[in-house]
Amino acid sequence: MMKKIILVSAVALTLGACSARDDRLLTGAAIGGAAGAVVGGVATGTGGGALIGGAIGAAGGAVIADATRPRYHHRKRCHYSSRYDRTVCR
Repeated sequence: MMKKIILVSAVALTLGACSARDDRLLTGAAIGGAAGAVVGGVATGTGGGALIGGAIGAAGGAVIADATRPRYHHRKRCHYSSRYDRTVCR
């Protein structure tokens, strides 16, 4: 029982320090892993196939979640620069 409490506490502390990007990656990996495990288990009919499908699905889900995350280009700070005689955005 004590091992379970320590494990849950460690996972909670680790996830509590996540940024928005990390949270998105974790969610994508969880969804991909679950879907991959189901497909792998159904396709092969074995637990090993479910494990491999889950691992591949988790990796794919994390990659897709990172590739599709929103980019915040509209938050650029712009100002008029007399040095360049035009508007400069950073």
